[in-house]
Amino acid sequence: MRTSIRQSLILAGKDTSIFFRDRFAVAFAFAFPLLFTLGFSLALGGILSDDESLQVTVATREVGENSLSRQIIDGLVADDTLQVRELDYETARREVEEGTLPGFIAFPVGFGVSLAGNTAEAAVIEVISSADDPERAAALDAVARVIARQVSNVQLVLTSINFLPPDVDRVAVMQRLPDLAGAPSAQLVSFPEEQVGERDRPNASNFTLSGYLTMFIFFAAALSAEAIARERRNQTLERMISNGVRRQSIITGKFLASTYIGVMQVAVLWGAGILVFSIELGSSPFSVILISLAVVFTSSAFGVMLAALVRSAEGARAAGVLVSLVLAPLGGSWWPLFITPDWMQALAKLTPHGWANTAFNNLMLFDADFGDVAINVVAVVAFGFVFLIVAFTRFHLSDV
Repeated sequence: MRTSIRQSLILAGKDTSIFFRDRFAVAFAFAFPLLFTLGFSLALGGILSDDESLQVTVATREVGENSLSRQIIDGLVADDTLQVRELDYETARREVEEGTLPGFIAFPVGFGVSLAGNTAEAAVIEVISSADDPERAAALDAVARVIARQVSNVQLVLTSINFLPPDVDRVAVMQRLPDLAGAPSAQLVSFPEEQVGERDRPNASNFTLSGYLTMFIFFAAALSAEAIARERRNQTLERMISNGVRRQSIITGKFLASTYIGVMQVAVLWGAGILVFSIELGSSPFSVILISLAVVFTSSAFGVMLAALVRSAEGARAAGVLVSLVLAPLGGSWWPLFITPDWMQALAKLTPHGWANTAFNNLMLFDADFGDVAINVVAVVAFGFVFLIVAFTRFHLSDV
């Protein structure tokens, strides 16, 4: 056992030394991720720098310029907090069905009459939305709830008017309806906006660096399979065996070499991210480091597994590039997974990248703690153990 450990450490040190003598390999592992992060952070910085008003489409099926829904819509249009577009009901519904409109808020026929209590039916506000855009549906639902809450004040006032003494001028009371309902003059519905403290400019590097860290750690480990396949082809691995080096020592040594390099990548990239890109590791920096080390473990196992499955150096190089370029976008290294469709988020769970990048986003963008990402850490490490099992069972010392 002690001999195997010593042999593994010697082989790992040797491979690490060879790696750092290759200038291109060093630049690819350390400089390229930072250049990608810089480029995409600059490109996305302008997009993320300003708040955008919520865009809301509304429609009414009530008839008449003095209808209650018309007054509500006019108030929404006059409110600068929202960007309101009005369509007729049928047009809006057709656009939702065609996929050109994510959803809209609708006032049904008899909305004002129902609100005044003149019918047995309750007043309702409809939210028609596409199932493909749950985020916009949630936003429309929130706006509809605000409208309903303020309109309920109007309903209370209207109900109270019915109980006024006969000598009270009800027309004058109705004209003061917005004021009595707690809304600004001439508006039945309003959306007060308040800024609490200074708004921090979003830092695009908080998700670009973590994504490219995951991508390039796996990329470097995958390309290490080419070096292993080259040693197999020129019979270097067989000569090691003939000189007393054990098979498990060779596999473990290759795994440790990738681990050494991966840990150095983590240290350099996060260090540069904090010092150069001013990224924030969230409220649990320990969890960010832990998921980073889990990525290193799994990527190192992935590189050895790839070398075990692909015999030739050319095949290992092609497979490493192909697999890395497929897993990176699928697993959220190129964009945050939470902005992708549900089917893509589901596919991402089949990759270690998806679990790792989800954890990074939750920690660095949504201020999660370790308990929120513990399952992600376990999933990434589980991928690594599966890769190691395949590597130890399928690794060949000869290309014959």
